[in-house]
Amino acid sequence: MAFVTKVKEYREKAGMKQSELAEKVNARRETIVHLENGRYNPSLKLAMDIAKVFGVSVEELFAFTEE
Repeated sequence: MAFVTKVKEYREKAGMKQSELAEKVNARRETIVHLENGRYNPSLKLAMDIAKVFGVSVEELFAFTEE
């Protein structure tokens, strides 16, 4: 299974920097970088906080797919 995230897509659409998103969800910028690159699986709280920033569901932002 592969972890897929649309965080970068939504962040760029919102015209937001990684550091701005990190501040809004009380995380480090490096966490956002790793998350966007699929190298970090967020906690449920972080996933929900990010989804809330963009006004979408967690399922819209994150998924696991068959490779």
